[in-house]
Amino acid sequence: MQIINNPNKSDWSEILKRPTQTVNDIEGTVTRVFQDVVARGDAAIKEYTVRFDGVDLESNIVSTEEIEAAVNVVAEPLKNAIKKAKHNIEVFHKAQKTTKVEVETTNGVSCWQEKRPIEKVGLYIPGGTAPLFSTVLMLAVPAQIAGCKEIVLCSPPNKKGELAPEILFAANLCGVTKIIKVGGIQAVAGLTFGTETIPQVYKIFGPGNQFVTVAKQLATKHGVAIDMPAGPSELLVVADKSANASYIASDLLSQAEHGTDSQVILVSTSKDIIEKVSTEIENQLEVLPRKAIAEKAIANSKLIYVENHEIALEMINEYGPEHFIICTEANDFYVDGIRNAGSVFIGDYTPESAGDYASGTNHTLPTNGFSKAYSGVNLDSFLKQMTFQKISKEGLLNIGETIELMAEAEGLQAHKNAVSIRLNDLRND
Repeated sequence: MQIINNPNKSDWSEILKRPTQTVNDIEGTVTRVFQDVVARGDAAIKEYTVRFDGVDLESNIVSTEEIEAAVNVVAEPLKNAIKKAKHNIEVFHKAQKTTKVEVETTNGVSCWQEKRPIEKVGLYIPGGTAPLFSTVLMLAVPAQIAGCKEIVLCSPPNKKGELAPEILFAANLCGVTKIIKVGGIQAVAGLTFGTETIPQVYKIFGPGNQFVTVAKQLATKHGVAIDMPAGPSELLVVADKSANASYIASDLLSQAEHGTDSQVILVSTSKDIIEKVSTEIENQLEVLPRKAIAEKAIANSKLIYVENHEIALEMINEYGPEHFIICTEANDFYVDGIRNAGSVFIGDYTPESAGDYASGTNHTLPTNGFSKAYSGVNLDSFLKQMTFQKISKEGLLNIGETIELMAEAEGLQAHKNAVSIRLNDLRND
């Protein structure tokens, strides 16, 4: 990891730059796949599954028998762990339910807001080097609580044409209505346009590689909503002299092992902690099974020394990390001052891994600085807020002239007439 001492503010944007994309013409590739899926449907999906996943499937739909077999394969201790994590995620997301908001804005004018579930949602679950069954919980649990009618899960198959048993177990546990063995761009295309076997959905959720991220963004041009532009994982830790170097190193490596394009950063007011963390990273890295992946991610990462907490906080808000860990004697200062972060972890005993799995918060979060404008996935992500209004005769008399004046000033005579015709009847009663 690169160590940077007391950088000038003018250099922050360069220092905090995310890893660059390594594949040329990603959008062109995504567009071609989308066009092919529109033209040929499942036939195109099948060919891309052979090309990208190396398996020729008779059917891409997961059968009831496959789900039952997966349930039997998953070890009981892991089943119990998944159930416990599901419970905590349910508790936190159920607490996000809100009641109807209703108000009389003026006499006779009632306005209220209610929430309705998005009827059809698609959940993308990455496979690749690590099948993320935890993401099934993070997406399917709030979808089920929200009351989504169709919950369609897509995940890439392995070379045997199978999904990880843990993914199937979690999906079955959380009320997923259909499971499809398809990944990458073609999965997003299928959910966007619909095919013979993949239902078209109204909103697509889930993380993925740079191809999936661009595919989701392209889906929005075809009338399908997405949760957020979520790309490679990232973590920023702020620490001072009171921090535990081995804990920090373990947190940084926990994100670095996600993928070679992940980025982890330590911002510290202590040069001593930076040196200790650097040494700890080298030591802990040696024993990781995913050492090769973590090493490449570490190459994208930084250890940054700054003089005080005020500078550190300003830098962190400028970066807008996906995950933000606070390990200082001034934790409250950072908690009160952080404006841009996907999810915040406070204190020595709150590892980022807790949020990834079982504390109850959602781990599907905005990356690449999008935390400046986007929230992470939550219950409201699966709901629409609809407004209602009811106006009595008295109410229309109270606001009718206001509407007429405003409509006329905008040159929209029909808008005015829609009120005037009613007012004339009321005044002539």
